[in-house]
Amino acid sequence: MYQTDPPLSPKEVLPTMYDLPSEYPEDSGLPDEFHLFQPQLLRETFCPPNYPAEEVFVATDLNLYYDLRHTLWYKRPDWFAAVGVSRLYEQQNLRLSYVIWQEGVAPFVVVELLSPGTEKEDLGQTLREINQPPTKWEVYERILRVPYYIVFDRYTDKLQAFQLVADRYSELDLSTSRVWMPGVELGLGVWQGSYQQIERLWLRWYDASGNWLPTPLEKLERESQRANRLAAQLRELGVNPDEST
Repeated sequence: MYQTDPPLSPKEVLPTMYDLPSEYPEDSGLPDEFHLFQPQLLRETFCPPNYPAEEVFVATDLNLYYDLRHTLWYKRPDWFAAVGVSRLYEQQNLRLSYVIWQEGVAPFVVVELLSPGTEKEDLGQTLREINQPPTKWEVYERILRVPYYIVFDRYTDKLQAFQLVADRYSELDLSTSRVWMPGVELGLGVWQGSYQQIERLWLRWYDASGNWLPTPLEKLERESQRANRLAAQLRELGVNPDEST
């Protein structure tokens, strides 16, 4: 590469998301329904009150490139969120992938949904093979230094949470199946309820008062219920709310 005068900025000479593959043919097939619905619920309820919406990026099953020395190495978290970074790449484009040396901001929280084939790696129980990329655990803990790493087992409904303390993950005591994250003023917990017309235990976000954050559909339903209650009260007072004034 020829030296320029003045030197080009790293963003101009290093590979960007446009230069790196966003998917590989040898990747495993499409995720099962739980791996579709659960990340969607996390996305719909992740609304940090201390960050504007345009400074929150949430991704599901997106390539996360983390090592400039090995630009084709990536991990593909089931769900992750980064805060303090533009919702759009360079304020204008939807992302093809998340390239850490271009973004400059590591994810704040990563969620992995356990599968029988990935359980050991997700929980840091596998060793790195010679001349092979590091494991997920190593990448999240030692390279990206993600503050919170969450693991949820859909088969046992067990939630595990790890917080970065100094340079290592420390498992949190989750006696209430909830973990509070002061940096985003939100908590993540296990919720019993119906989502996508499926009743089960789900992961979802809650606020400082311990209230589960509503999805857009739930917000609409609540507004409709309020309007119906108001209309009923007006009718009791002899006012027809359906008549135009």
